[in-house]
Amino acid sequence: MASSRFFGWFRRNGKQDAATTAPPPPSPAAPAPNMATPPSPAPTPVAAPADPTPAPVEDPVVEVVEVIAESPAASGSDSAMETVEVVEVVEVAQMPDPNPDPVPSPEPATASAPAAPATSGASTTIDALLQEERVFAPSAAFVAQATIADPTVYERAAADPDAFWAEAARRLDWFTPFTSVLDWDPTATPPTARWFADGTLNAAYNCVDRHLTTWRKNKAALIWEGEPGDRRVLTYQDLYREVNTFAAVLQQLGVQAGDRVAFYMPMLPELAIGLLACARLGAPHTVIFGGFSAEALRDRIQDSAASVVVTADGGWRRGNVVPLKDTTDAALTDTPSVRHVLVVQRVGPAARAVAMHEGRDVWYHDAVAQVTQGGRHVPVVAPVPVASEHPLYIMYTSGTTGKPKGQLHTTGGYLTGVALTHQWIFDLKEEDVYWCTADIGWVTGHSYIVYGPLANGASVVMYEGAPDYPDKDRFWALVEQYRVSILYTAPTSIRTFMRWGEQYPAAHDLTSLRLLGTVGEPINPEAWIWYQQHIGGGAQATAAAQTGRPPCPIVDTWWQTETGMILIAPLPGLVPTKPGSATRAFPGVFPAILDAAGQPVPAGSGAGGNLVLTRPWPAMSRGIWGDPARYQATYWATYPGQYLTGDGARQDADGYYWLLGRVDDVVNVSGHRLGTMEVESALVAHPAVAEAAVIGASDALTGQAIVAFVTPRAGQQPNDALTAELKEQVVRSIGALARPQRIYYTSELPKTRSAKIMRRLLRDIAEGRVLGDTTTLLDPSIVAQIKEQYEASEG
Repeated sequence: MASSRFFGWFRRNGKQDAATTAPPPPSPAAPAPNMATPPSPAPTPVAAPADPTPAPVEDPVVEVVEVIAESPAASGSDSAMETVEVVEVVEVAQMPDPNPDPVPSPEPATASAPAAPATSGASTTIDALLQEERVFAPSAAFVAQATIADPTVYERAAADPDAFWAEAARRLDWFTPFTSVLDWDPTATPPTARWFADGTLNAAYNCVDRHLTTWRKNKAALIWEGEPGDRRVLTYQDLYREVNTFAAVLQQLGVQAGDRVAFYMPMLPELAIGLLACARLGAPHTVIFGGFSAEALRDRIQDSAASVVVTADGGWRRGNVVPLKDTTDAALTDTPSVRHVLVVQRVGPAARAVAMHEGRDVWYHDAVAQVTQGGRHVPVVAPVPVASEHPLYIMYTSGTTGKPKGQLHTTGGYLTGVALTHQWIFDLKEEDVYWCTADIGWVTGHSYIVYGPLANGASVVMYEGAPDYPDKDRFWALVEQYRVSILYTAPTSIRTFMRWGEQYPAAHDLTSLRLLGTVGEPINPEAWIWYQQHIGGGAQATAAAQTGRPPCPIVDTWWQTETGMILIAPLPGLVPTKPGSATRAFPGVFPAILDAAGQPVPAGSGAGGNLVLTRPWPAMSRGIWGDPARYQATYWATYPGQYLTGDGARQDADGYYWLLGRVDDVVNVSGHRLGTMEVESALVAHPAVAEAAVIGASDALTGQAIVAFVTPRAGQQPNDALTAELKEQVVRSIGALARPQRIYYTSELPKTRSAKIMRRLLRDIAEGRVLGDTTTLLDPSIVAQIKEQYEASEG
């Protein structure tokens, strides 16, 4: 039984502070420790401001609903209202990443100056009109056990950020201790930041080897369940063996430090193992989400010049086989850098036979048999000491020019940032079971499934399949079965669960949960409340206070592919939360909100602006792979020396940050610049609405008019009366200025394969523009269906 093996470590050993017995890193000349002779204990490492407790890993597979409609036709319209027949949701896809492909990062048309307002005379700020007054303080019981409960941590980090981050970095094991913390040149083109530059370390050693001389060697590291129900549990000792074996296989294929390895995989343990094997060798990896097309895969392999591609014969998705190997073969028609393709057998020849190209393709199990001498030998591959600024991975995110941008993340600063934020924001304890529902193909999976959680010695749940297979309660069955205590998912997922109905989570025991998190787009306040009530126990706590179980705190996290780590989120034992707000910047992180002229927008003014970061942070992208000019123009040219996030935000009188959506999505109505998130939140607050997307369409009178695309909840039928209600809902919540001119109903919104809503495509539809490439969308047919509906209703 997986459960008995998983919980065995806690019964045998009890709760201990493994940090006090962590092994030292071997000297560069020493071989890596093997299973028979683990490394000897080292002195207690320096802790971050509060004595940290290791944290579980984050973000296995969770998927978000995609709807395939049957070409619904317009059911009626007049000059004030348009309605389109709704079709039920039937498809589901992977959960979002903070800044996933292909959502464009900001690429200013004029790199030398801030973008001008859309309408002459318009405000240089963003009008923030939606007010949320509800506040939720952490319970006394949660505060009493919180990992971080000292409010002075914010002031100490602000007073000396270099000392703060140096202390955090010393939680890691270094081959060569660093003496330099931050080398920052904001005047360079592009600006350059180097963290802990004279130190050397190895990410795989920090995620695996150093846990072996502690009781964690028998603790579950990865708890995996496949969509068909097959299960595997890997302890840290198992993980050590598997990572060394995978590294030996890569060495046999000629991979050396500096070589790039591309992964195109389902959510299998071998994906996490393979990434750690690359890190062990000092070989940067790039992971391409397993739902991408052959063309998208080819582009990324070509750009990174990967020498080895790791894939699988297939993966399971809603009972069907995803043909990953076939797609890989189609992608490799023009990839001269690729020497070998390593193929993991997941589904087997009975489910899908695949072609193997002699001299290029290698079955992983055959390669393992060779390096282990048929299982009689456990390979030991010494972890390569690399400089702190050595490349760890390349993560691609698309831009407005179409060519994907390879964000380069390096080793020491990145590992410092993700380990500390993972532990503090999720209040991790040794006994926690942590599940982040993202795919490792996104940066969320890199930071909060693999590197952050495993560096902290956490127990991480991974799930291969869809959340609605075989039924819409699969998620909650997994939470119940593995007694998940921390759940990290996306607002799009939550809105999907709302649409399905609370009867699905209500059918399962979710009392193991003690903390919830969100990642991706800003979360609507009503989705936040639903999450707390129906997943976090709020409804039960209200109905039966005698249970003594307060609702779970919710940590709403803001960050991006480029930032590498969470930058704005509450520390749950310190910061009262407000539905829809990411609350405060993490200690040692320095955001600001600027207007189009570069002037600060005062907190509490009710206005929003461009969210920027005024000081470097350890996990930041070091550049776009092979394209420093694009890195400069995209992120640093608008406000010299300050990082432009491309997101709009406002800060309330309490200093809390409210994300307003992408600056590209701001709607300009009669000179007032309105963030789409606020209008969408007002619509989702209506009990008939599950999801909404708002755009600005050209209007001769007001410059732009607000147009809304709405997905109703299950059982709700759109009609003129509902349209009138929704318009009045927006007026009551925000004001007459934000009243949608038109509302369209659709079975689904166009989303990326990581479930980000593509408002740009909705704008193109409304403006009658030619649509660009949609092959990387979750379901490209949705765009055509919405276009047909829109054009039919417009006459």
